[in-house]
Amino acid sequence: MPEADLDLLTDAARRAGQIALGFWRRDPRSWDKGGDAGPVTEADLAVNDELQASLMAARPGYGWLSEESEADLSRLDARHCFIIDPIDGTRAFIAGQEGFSHSLAVTDGDRIVAAVVHLPVRDITYTAFADGPALRNGQPIAPAQADIDGASVLTYRAVSEPGHWRDGLVPPFRREFRPSLAWRLCLAAEGCFDAALSLRAAWEWDIAAGSLIAERAGAIVTDRRGERMRFNSQRAMVDGLIVAGERLHGQILERLKP
Repeated sequence: MPEADLDLLTDAARRAGQIALGFWRRDPRSWDKGGDAGPVTEADLAVNDELQASLMAARPGYGWLSEESEADLSRLDARHCFIIDPIDGTRAFIAGQEGFSHSLAVTDGDRIVAAVVHLPVRDITYTAFADGPALRNGQPIAPAQADIDGASVLTYRAVSEPGHWRDGLVPPFRREFRPSLAWRLCLAAEGCFDAALSLRAAWEWDIAAGSLIAERAGAIVTDRRGERMRFNSQRAMVDGLIVAGERLHGQILERLKP
């Protein structure tokens, strides 16, 4: 049941936070994974090992997809799959910043049905399960209802290039940034910012948990083309993302270049 899986993920996320804080601001060993995959630290691997051991022991029939584990395509044959980012925002973690998170989700088929995003330094936990509410530290959240002119959009600099927009006209939104993509989706879900937007392909582990939290909060959550996100795919990637209240989501989609 999604509720039982959510309890499992929530406990696991808190353990992950305790492990990560044991390395945070203590000069953890880090190295580059190569191939534009970015950095990894000993903390990422320690968290991943704990999560894989505990979660798979609790749900041995589930598949496993994690940024820090070797690919295992047997997950494609499992009805349920864990999708995990042990530390989302590793660069921020290395720099001693607070804005890293743990992102944990469970699928049923190609849909996310239980999700947790936990920020251990800030002691913030976002949760959601299928057909249930989206919560921040136990309190319901909801997205903002904004128009695109002047909207605060969590995204990256290249989104403001004219080539992405119809007739080269970049909408007059205000671009903001946070280091964890999972956290960006949650911030849009709770209305701290008006939208989260990426026109790049996104790894499933970065957005799986945040996508359900935003959806259950009441945001419209799609890929960059306005299609429903599907998870536990062979590529483990989604074609960008638009997360916003209904009106703003429609305005962004309308103005993007097809």
